[in-house]
Amino acid sequence: MKILIVGGGGREHALAWQCAAAARVSEVLVAPGNAGTATEPKVRNASFAAEDVAGLAHLATAERIDLTIIGPEAPLVAGVVDTFASAGLRCFGPRRACAQLEGSKAFAKEFLRRHGIPTARSASFTRDTFDPAWVRAQRMPLVVKASGLAAGKAVVIAPSADEALATAQAMFGGQFGDAGREVVIEEFLPGEEASFIVMADGAHILPLATSQDHKRLHDDDRGPNTGGMGAYSPAPVVTPALHARIMREVIEPTVRGLAADGMPYTGFLYAGLMIAPDGTPNVLEYNCRLGDPETQPVLMRLQSDLSVLCEAALAGKLDTVSAAWDARAALGVVMAAAGYPDPPRKGDVIEGLERAARLPGKIFHAGTRLEAGRVLTNGGRVLCAVGLGAGVGAAQRAAYELADAVRWPGVQYRRDIGHRAVARERHSGD
Repeated sequence: MKILIVGGGGREHALAWQCAAAARVSEVLVAPGNAGTATEPKVRNASFAAEDVAGLAHLATAERIDLTIIGPEAPLVAGVVDTFASAGLRCFGPRRACAQLEGSKAFAKEFLRRHGIPTARSASFTRDTFDPAWVRAQRMPLVVKASGLAAGKAVVIAPSADEALATAQAMFGGQFGDAGREVVIEEFLPGEEASFIVMADGAHILPLATSQDHKRLHDDDRGPNTGGMGAYSPAPVVTPALHARIMREVIEPTVRGLAADGMPYTGFLYAGLMIAPDGTPNVLEYNCRLGDPETQPVLMRLQSDLSVLCEAALAGKLDTVSAAWDARAALGVVMAAAGYPDPPRKGDVIEGLERAARLPGKIFHAGTRLEAGRVLTNGGRVLCAVGLGAGVGAAQRAAYELADAVRWPGVQYRRDIGHRAVARERHSGD
């Protein structure tokens, strides 16, 4: 079969690599792809932007694509799955109505409240309805979020009312473009974050391996929020008991609620959770696709054929399949360009990729491009170096050996990805 992966980041490189490994898959196209997908066996890039919905449907028809998997959120919110379905094309992802869960944080918060799913108390405002008195009446700190799509960056923890007010006004003023036309302000929740990703077919649910990512730019969770600086799987914070509770209190009510609202959900569903000190799993946000960089370590562990799982979901038969996982842990370190998360410097030559290819693990490309036989930086998050190991600590060592083999001017990456899980392992070994 032929598969089309839509997107050009590290998540899409991992999706293409995983699908191409299946014997029944003859070729994987990636639109638009990157330097990594350009050189991956059985993989070919196609020069269509991820947001070019009409062009992608034409490509899938012309190339006789059997299955399309959507990577990023923007085409989902734009209705790519609806367009493919109307053309009789199989496309794995939620329809436009369901993708509002990610496309509008205000919509998601109202959905959570309506269906009794645990989440932080909040209020949503436009510039015209903004109420500074409400903000000043809240307990600090507050979390201020642009409601629309902003690549995971438009989330600010404001320690004071003045900063919360200034942040909201900056978002209304266009700091994050159209994403800030509506702003969600919510209470700050203490605890530990976890990423809980499942596949859904409208009624049935197949959980994927647990993972945890790191949003802040610098070590010790300091610095600005980013799209993600690294991730690991499994997440020790998600114990078997907590896993069952998340399914019972978050995931199952979400899928049931969407069906009850007339929007049965098929696709990857990602709940970004804050696990409270008492164990309550509060939903921070929904994503309607696989996370990035969580996808890279999660798919390094997946031993099943992802295309088979996607086909089962599209047929409404997820309850007839299961996913097999490597017992080892996987950890990915994101290597970012100079300047990130502000507009990054592009065009730097990446050195050391051949040396890294001889080491265990895998480097997934994100913001890269090929030019005259050289791999250049072409975005903020450039690479994700993923290592495997018996535990998170061993996977961490393997990942950093890979990352340290690669360099370019101004490269930046955290040195402490997985620190919570590694500390747990050390403590349990004492």
